[in-house]
Amino acid sequence: MSGGGVGTRTRVGKYELGRTLGEGSFAKVKYARDVRTGNSFAIKILDKQQVLRHKMVEQIKREISTMKLIKHPNVVQIYEVMASKTKIYIVLEFVDGGELFDKIANHGKLKEDEARRYFQQLINAVDYCHSRGVYHRDLKPENLLLDSYGTLKVSDFGLSAFAPQIREDGLLHTTCGTPNYVAPEVLNDKGYDGTASDIWSCGVILFVLMAGYLPFDEPNLVTLYKKISKAEFLFPAWFSSGAKKLITRILDPNPHTRITISNILADEWFRKGYKPPYFEHGEDVSLDDIDAVFNNSEEHLVTEKKEKPESMNAFELISRSQGFNLGNLFEKQLGLVKRETRFTSQCPPNEIMSKIEEAAKPLGFNVRKHNYKMKLQGDKSGRKGHLSVATEVFEVAPSLHMVELRKTGVLQEFFFGPERYCLED
Repeated sequence: MSGGGVGTRTRVGKYELGRTLGEGSFAKVKYARDVRTGNSFAIKILDKQQVLRHKMVEQIKREISTMKLIKHPNVVQIYEVMASKTKIYIVLEFVDGGELFDKIANHGKLKEDEARRYFQQLINAVDYCHSRGVYHRDLKPENLLLDSYGTLKVSDFGLSAFAPQIREDGLLHTTCGTPNYVAPEVLNDKGYDGTASDIWSCGVILFVLMAGYLPFDEPNLVTLYKKISKAEFLFPAWFSSGAKKLITRILDPNPHTRITISNILADEWFRKGYKPPYFEHGEDVSLDDIDAVFNNSEEHLVTEKKEKPESMNAFELISRSQGFNLGNLFEKQLGLVKRETRFTSQCPPNEIMSKIEEAAKPLGFNVRKHNYKMKLQGDKSGRKGHLSVATEVFEVAPSLHMVELRKTGVLQEFFFGPERYCLED
């Protein structure tokens, strides 16, 4: 977390905010520490105006209420919800083992037994949430986290697709998701059942875990959609017959004949080494904080305050510096996905921000600034979509600043599709 003197930390209630863990079109996720206990959390930050503008209040309130009641070893836990005048803060379990995406990107395909173990945990999580009426709608390896023990945790369950509309026919009608993982019925815009579409995405994930690449992957979206609608793909030679049989039943383009979770749980290949999840149900959960947040109760509002660039102590500087990072001892440098870069400067922070802005504008970037953070958004769409770069300035010492630049909205490297898009009706 941040070092330095008074006024250099960002605080929200009892939480001290740190580095950005992830960023999407609707939200940003930051590392947070409870200053009283020292425990680590992740805080998802939503813009209140966006929530109101998209008429998402009731949807989000319902989803968060349901997710607070869900306690499952393979689903990221929600602890509490807070709000300031402009933002909503969702306090989540901090999962420290990284994305399953990075494990595949760094080391390639998994062995069949390991892939099956992760798939079993994924199905356990999906089955449990479906039984409580919660659907993910954006299942992909980037939303599957690993804790320090290698346990899979599904993130954003019920929170990833914030604007689905259920019409009179009882079906969802918003095309949400990463194209390569999306079920055919989601793409044809005739409404779809969230249960069956999540199962399809699980099948694509299993294929990717075992193959190291996507079953449906075309640079042209029209061609991609045609292949998905016909379930047109080929198995690699190393897939066992049991795995091929199960994946074929999951990647059935007809949602009415697609295998159900109860039949997946009974499948012979799936059941090898299967351990049903163990978790306790007890413990009452309060939903009072959610009501307070969405009822605009003034007495429950928190403030987020930060007057100067976030300071950094020596340990943080070492952990963020490529040369000193002990994590490098445990990573294969070949194939490592590079999503960020850092450099230091002795210039004042305002001057650093101005110089980055001067350099970015002639290259066609639109610039948005807030405190000592800047968002650079490319105005031209390339083969990988719009490039977006998040920039932040940290104070290392009174006369030394570190600048961090991070790609946030660009097609992920290797074999994964674009970050989630959401085309509303």
